[in-house]
Amino acid sequence: MAEREHRRDRRERDDSPEFADRLVAINRVSKTVKGGKRFGFAALVVVGDQKGRVGFGKGKAKEVPEAVRKATEQAKRSMIRVPLRDGRTLHHDIEGRHGAGKVIMRTAVPGTGIIAGGPMRAVFEMLGLQDVVAKSLGSQNPYNMIRATIDGLKRESSPRMVAQRRGKKVADILRKDEQPQAAEA
Repeated sequence: MAEREHRRDRRERDDSPEFADRLVAINRVSKTVKGGKRFGFAALVVVGDQKGRVGFGKGKAKEVPEAVRKATEQAKRSMIRVPLRDGRTLHHDIEGRHGAGKVIMRTAVPGTGIIAGGPMRAVFEMLGLQDVVAKSLGSQNPYNMIRATIDGLKRESSPRMVAQRRGKKVADILRKDEQPQAAEA
């Protein structure tokens, strides 16, 4: 028992410095009871290592710090890995959906920056993207926007993944005009 707690403590210490987190939304909810109103808080947090891993979580509690802590823990457990092109942008344009939320994410040339709205911007910053153009269509709910963004990022595939799936070489997958760039990198 003590060994398991020691391992968990060591793992938590190791995880803390490498992950950055961003609080996206806080929602105060109330419950009316006989004596008045009881307030609670719901927090939405995005966590990432800024090197291609990102996750989001939500937490509910009576106080804001506890809600944020719960959301951060859930976000660390639900992380996904996304392949990045040159460590700065997406490999191809993608579309993500969740409920009424729909997002479009496009690759961008160096120097473009992150052109995206609120919750999507947080996901891209925590992921480590530097150049991306994104547009949210449909739902403006931050929960649905983040879920749609994560859905799209899960569909991202690198040339290496496509080549492996097709049983070919990476050079066969890339177009002729992209091959010299791949050789330089």
